[in-house]
Amino acid sequence: MASEHSFALDLEWVGNRGTGTSGYREYGRQGVLSAPGKQPIDGSSARVFHGDSDRWNPEELLIAALAECHMLSYLHTAVRHGVTVLGYTDSPTGTMVQEGNGGHFTRVVLRPAVRISDPAQIELAQSLHREASADCFIAASVNFPVDHEPTTIAD
Repeated sequence: MASEHSFALDLEWVGNRGTGTSGYREYGRQGVLSAPGKQPIDGSSARVFHGDSDRWNPEELLIAALAECHMLSYLHTAVRHGVTVLGYTDSPTGTMVQEGNGGHFTRVVLRPAVRISDPAQIELAQSLHREASADCFIAASVNFPVDHEPTTIAD
């Protein structure tokens, strides 16, 4: 039986420098993402697209969504398999190709570094990334590869 879930947020463009979009270089790319009860996220285009490098850009947010979704799926998968995770970090990267006025991601690589409690479960813990990837809703929604280069250590 399928379940449907809805998610909503607000986005406000705050880059009007007084003349709106009267010219390509006449407006800022800044926006603010918000949702009730949450801290706002200051966004912009990437610096290469005339944005502010001190704000989150859509490309970073996409990579972040993939990394966080995998982490949450992995933690859930670990519980199901009896693996106790004590720590988890990731340093993901993404590659985008720009063609003319468009572009697309060609690959994201997640690099989860997992710390577990039982040295005898390192191989199992490593293998759980495949299952977690299959369970990640965000990874299942993109049309480019999301690869994994995990490492696992035990205390």
